[in-house]
Amino acid sequence: MYAIIKSGGKQYKVEPGMVIKVEKLDAEVGSEVAFEALLTSDGKKVAVGDPILKDVAVKGKVLAQDKAKKVIVFKYKPKKDYRKKQGHRQPYTKVEITQVGSEVAPAKEKPAKAAKVETAEKTVKAEKATAAKTEAKKTTAAKKPAAEKPAKATAEKPAAAKKPAAKKPAATGEKKVTTAKKPAAKTAEKKETAKKDAE
Repeated sequence: MYAIIKSGGKQYKVEPGMVIKVEKLDAEVGSEVAFEALLTSDGKKVAVGDPILKDVAVKGKVLAQDKAKKVIVFKYKPKKDYRKKQGHRQPYTKVEITQVGSEVAPAKEKPAKAAKVETAEKTVKAEKATAAKTEAKKTTAAKKPAAEKPAKATAEKPAAAKKPAAKKPAATGEKKVTTAKKPAAKTAEKKETAKKDAE
């Protein structure tokens, strides 16, 4: 059985168990709402209201109060330097139809197989997460010794490089001292020869 209902200036074709989005209703989530029926049909007989069917009850349960996706409203006038950009999200109410006339929506029950599949998927996900954590720990443990080896090698290399550098300046310093002494000896010899000549 289905019915045509009116809500928020619009018409909707509904059946028991359907979920529809209507213009925002002043009702809390979980509360029950009633709609005006314009037409009903059970497959054999069609009843049309004038304009509303008074003896037919269409009831629903409010599931959510939400907003639709954003719509951009852009106004533009050429050669007038006029541009206006505006966004809009239309509020709506999500309703599950529970009753159309005397027909009531059947209660939804999850099949046993579906429940078993969901539990199996959860266990598989949990196992994968634990395996990933253990692998991450192993990789971090393996990386630590590798990081220490290069540090030791770099510490040894500078010590070996310093020894030859320290010897070179000492050798050059000695040469300078020896070259400085030679002229001093020559001048002493010249003085001595000059004294002897004077005598």
